[in-house]
Amino acid sequence: MDGIAAPASKDGTLIETVMATVRQRIGARQLTPGAKLPSVRAFAKTMQVSTSTVVEAYERLAAEGVIRSRPGSGFYVCGPLAPLSLAEVGPRLDREIDPLWISRQSLEAGEGVLKPGCGWLPADWMPQQALRRALRGLAHARDATLADYGTPLGLAPLRQLLARRMGEHGIEASPNQIMLTESGTQAIDLLCRLLIEPGDTVLVDDPCYFNFHALLRAHRASIVSVPYTPTGPDLDLFAQALAEHRPRLYITNSALHNPTGATLSPVTAHRLLKLADQFEVTIVEDDIFADFEPEPAPRLAAFDGLSRVVHIGSFSKTLSASVRCGFIAAPRDWVERLTDLKISTTFGGGHLSAELVLSLLKDGSYRKHVETLRQRLSASMVDTSKRLEPLGIRPWIEPRAGMFLWCSLPDGLDAADVARRALAEGVVLAPGNAFSLSRTANGFLRFNVAQSQDPRVFEVLAMAMRRDGR
Repeated sequence: MDGIAAPASKDGTLIETVMATVRQRIGARQLTPGAKLPSVRAFAKTMQVSTSTVVEAYERLAAEGVIRSRPGSGFYVCGPLAPLSLAEVGPRLDREIDPLWISRQSLEAGEGVLKPGCGWLPADWMPQQALRRALRGLAHARDATLADYGTPLGLAPLRQLLARRMGEHGIEASPNQIMLTESGTQAIDLLCRLLIEPGDTVLVDDPCYFNFHALLRAHRASIVSVPYTPTGPDLDLFAQALAEHRPRLYITNSALHNPTGATLSPVTAHRLLKLADQFEVTIVEDDIFADFEPEPAPRLAAFDGLSRVVHIGSFSKTLSASVRCGFIAAPRDWVERLTDLKISTTFGGGHLSAELVLSLLKDGSYRKHVETLRQRLSASMVDTSKRLEPLGIRPWIEPRAGMFLWCSLPDGLDAADVARRALAEGVVLAPGNAFSLSRTANGFLRFNVAQSQDPRVFEVLAMAMRRDGR
């Protein structure tokens, strides 16, 4: 328990701060039932308080039944195993930069709430007519399609089609190397279950997609971040992190990086793979934005041949977030173990969703939709940049495609403060430190250009950037 800063309690008293720290560690399962608490003297030293403060905190916790005293032995945790609290795993965050809280605000937003900080397209940008047509077709499907579990690997014709699509990006994968999942998030969850144990180190980019942080917390991983540049991770610091922390995994987006919009360069990709091979690190390549690209960027899985790289994708961002369908392309000898994990955690696959996706991919609807989508996103990227410029908000880079602009605020402004004021006016923003493990992006916001078309976004943003909030 040494070396972890105590969270401040609401009224700030030292005794309650000590009590809150013990509760936090029980909630995070750092202390489990029957575990012995540090001695009064040791914990007082760790918390930098007096021994009498710790004695009083322990006594109050004992009175509440959280811990119990064994005379002559010390204090021990009581009760059944506490439910895992992700909010208590990792550093305490302000709500405005907590990734789980931001996701809740975006997912639970009612009518009239604007979401330039969310990570998906507006519903009216999706191919609704094609979806309805495909659903009508499925209404006449055979009974098993409508009612049975899918096979563990997933619908074979869709896996065959995915193999061909990946081949267009230079990735050679047989259909038997591809397993369908409910989403890209589930794909990463299954890979974490397969490849890491609690306490193992995982590398992420800084900044990176904030749900990577939340998901890795759920797996009790030790997370280490490496600064991201316009062409990929900083390779010198990446090599240093590999040597120092010996991670099991590195999770990244190689094309259309979230949140920066950057694209991995071929030179960086080759050097990255050499380092991964040297230190025996598995790379999880999250490629859910692939179809936003007009021309394919380098893919780690293409250079590597699915040896040390696992490739994942989904259709949530480009087709429908309600139609849950993603996939994993993995080394051949991993597929059976991944299949066992899928059966044990979700049993069968989403048969109906897979049939729906297959129908749209085969009839050309999806291809036409994506072509239109790229054009709309390109125009929205230009429009959003122009609207942000008078506010002194500038893109970090000009992305080649996609929906995200990673932007710096004028000097002296804190993105969390801006987000707090904007939320009070019904606008959900995504402040930089939600994406940054090192908390070095407090001057950045991520904008979803498709969700930034309403002029009120910029009116509220201008108000929120005023230091007096008026």
